[in-house]
Amino acid sequence: MKKLLLLPFLFMSASLFAEDAAPAKSGSYIQTLIMLGVVLVFFYFILLRPEQKRRKKSQSMRDTLKKGDKVTAMGIIGTVDQVTNTTVILKTYDGAKIEMLKASITDVHAATETEANQSS
Repeated sequence: MKKLLLLPFLFMSASLFAEDAAPAKSGSYIQTLIMLGVVLVFFYFILLRPEQKRRKKSQSMRDTLKKGDKVTAMGIIGTVDQVTNTTVILKTYDGAKIEMLKASITDVHAATETEANQSS
């Protein structure tokens, strides 16, 4: 019974709050375009540009591979034994050789001259 008495007051209070709201401006889309431009610039400098730099760095790292470099590829650590256009043959700790794609290489530690001479 008490709930039925409160129901009309809830409807009146909702209409009072709706009347207090400021009417929306109509017309200018310039603010919307400016905000859209700000968001696009933000996404470019925060997301896209650093990713492009990271890709370029990792690609140059893969392009400069040479025999004797120590690499990590998909968690496998090995020494580069042979480099082709798209693949690399790695020699692992126990002497096994594995052929892997260059794209799977995530880390390269360049070999010093003495290490390169020892692996030859």
